[in-house]
Amino acid sequence: MLDRCHVVAEHKDWLLCYKPAGLNFHSEDGEAGFVVQMSKLVDCTLLPVHRLDKPTSGLILLAKHQQSCARLCELFANRQVDKYYLALCPSAMKKKQGAVVGDMTKSRRGAFKLLSSKINPAITQFFSVSLGKGVRLCLLKPKTGKTHQLRVMLKSLGSPILGDQQYSGLPADRLYLHSYAIKFTYDGIDFSFVQKPFEGELFTGTDFIQLIELWQSPWQLQWPKL
Repeated sequence: MLDRCHVVAEHKDWLLCYKPAGLNFHSEDGEAGFVVQMSKLVDCTLLPVHRLDKPTSGLILLAKHQQSCARLCELFANRQVDKYYLALCPSAMKKKQGAVVGDMTKSRRGAFKLLSSKINPAITQFFSVSLGKGVRLCLLKPKTGKTHQLRVMLKSLGSPILGDQQYSGLPADRLYLHSYAIKFTYDGIDFSFVQKPFEGELFTGTDFIQLIELWQSPWQLQWPKL
């Protein structure tokens, strides 16, 4: 697993890294997690400022010291970091674009569910296009950072992510959710990065690669109004 973790971009205060699917973010049951493995790889104690679920792949920021950790955490807390995800779901989800807004609450067995209330809502904007063979490719932009937010959002639309057994998703070779792009300003400099996934048959096929060419700069798209 270590050889699939790698640095995408480096700054004096932080690293932007790639987390492979299937790797725990934190160490569990005696197995070194992603943060520990990356720290060993670069010979520096790295600090997390956000996280990805074990089955999710893609871009993640890690701070090099406490000061940059605090600054980056503040950017996330103030919603000054734009994150974009890719997901594959069944073509039962016909909507080409939209937004899902609603409170989330705990359900059974560690899962969550979406409510119709909007007191402290999870907010997600999305686009979707047909990938063929009964599959849609979704580009997701969460405005909030609730646990399982994107997985619950697509479940609420009747199209749980492929491979997401916890939310009744169809069987697949992986959970088809990937942290694809990130954009933020640090020290007055604008940073933006995209990283396609490396794992999963449907994430590496020709049709998928052609489609994401349309989304090379997701921050420039006209996102659906909230």
